[in-house]
Amino acid sequence: MPKLKNLLSVAAFGLLAMPVYAQGVGSLSDGSLAMGEEVAAPAAQPPVQDSENVGSEMIGDWDLQCALDGPEPRPCRLYQLMMDDQGSAIAEVTLFKLDNPSSDAVAGATFVVPLETLLPAQMTVSVDGSNARRYPFAFCNPVGCFSRIGLTQEDIDAFKAGDGAKIAIVPAIAPDQVVTVDMSLKGFTAAFDQANAVPE
Repeated sequence: MPKLKNLLSVAAFGLLAMPVYAQGVGSLSDGSLAMGEEVAAPAAQPPVQDSENVGSEMIGDWDLQCALDGPEPRPCRLYQLMMDDQGSAIAEVTLFKLDNPSSDAVAGATFVVPLETLLPAQMTVSVDGSNARRYPFAFCNPVGCFSRIGLTQEDIDAFKAGDGAKIAIVPAIAPDQVVTVDMSLKGFTAAFDQANAVPE
């Protein structure tokens, strides 16, 4: 995700000028400890591809990226870089079809948000202000924090029918605030329908 390497530090919610205190950090007695939950199989992830062997076509606000070589059908992924109101990149999403879904998921997606996101608050995705769903984060690295999610046919249909989606996250330095980022759905239907599935 090279596009985010130089800009995620700039896009840390516009709140980094605030002093960092220990507020919001749970103790052993305040009920904030994670008790765990049932583990489901993770969604498949798109194969790592050499950028020189990937074709790119903008369809609306989605970049349809498909492998240029290899066995047919060649896998594709949909990519979008999401900006804040000042035009700074704040998050990105890579979305892909699944070839042989083994669960309710017909597609998978990887969202990347800035470091210093409050991970226990998770990430919420909603379409047209409704049908909100919350997803956990998988890990963080110097690029950002990653949420790897599965999408049902109902989710995909909502993306196709929707005017826009919002990604909501909570900054670690301001746990009482929510930061939302717009994810455009312009061109999603055409890009998704043209994409070949990622083999599992």
